[in-house]
Amino acid sequence: MGDFGNALQQGVALVLAGDAALWRIITLSLSVSLTATLIAACIGLPLGALLAVTRFPGRQGVLVALNALMGLPPVVAGLVIYILLSRSGPFGALGLLFTPSAMVIAQAVLITPILAALTRQVLEGLWEEYAEQLRSLGSGPGRAVGTLLWDGRFALLTVLLAGFGRASAEVGAVMVVGGNIEGFTRVMTTAIALETSKGDLPLALALGLVLMVIVLGVNAAAQLLREASARWAG
Repeated sequence: MGDFGNALQQGVALVLAGDAALWRIITLSLSVSLTATLIAACIGLPLGALLAVTRFPGRQGVLVALNALMGLPPVVAGLVIYILLSRSGPFGALGLLFTPSAMVIAQAVLITPILAALTRQVLEGLWEEYAEQLRSLGSGPGRAVGTLLWDGRFALLTVLLAGFGRASAEVGAVMVVGGNIEGFTRVMTTAIALETSKGDLPLALALGLVLMVIVLGVNAAAQLLREASARWAG
């Protein structure tokens, strides 16, 4: 218990001292996760909205597949992306493997189904409420999607925060495609795993504390947005 207390004290000291290696890892983590969330949002939000407003043969199968992809094992996603980006893969010439770009791709692949599924759930209720009115105004699916995305913007911000929280906590896929290279592709989750295995508890605990603060901050922001959305709707 004393060793843990000492390690925790040293970890807090690293954070407060602005340790360069520590903050380089944190900065890269935030950059990768924010970029992945932005890319996933550009795909997942319109896709979820389109599934909310359209009815077509096979739609139920698409929804089942989307829900299944929400539980896609990260290491499996990482393995598939690794094969695609490897030298013998179809995108090997791009040279993306073991770079931050590969990590962005891995996180985006994992959270796009989550954003799409949650967006569909959020916007289906709005569509049921506004469908008749939008149809009477001659709005096609494209315009209806835009209208619903704007009207549900506060609720969708919480969806985005959920996606970012999931991305920032990812370890398996980014370890496979990023390689956990010091100073280049090492992010908070992979660094915690490595430093713990090495027995460097102060750095691991410092990164863990920062990651917990980020997760708690994201959840607090989501809660505040939900409350603001409820007040605005009322």
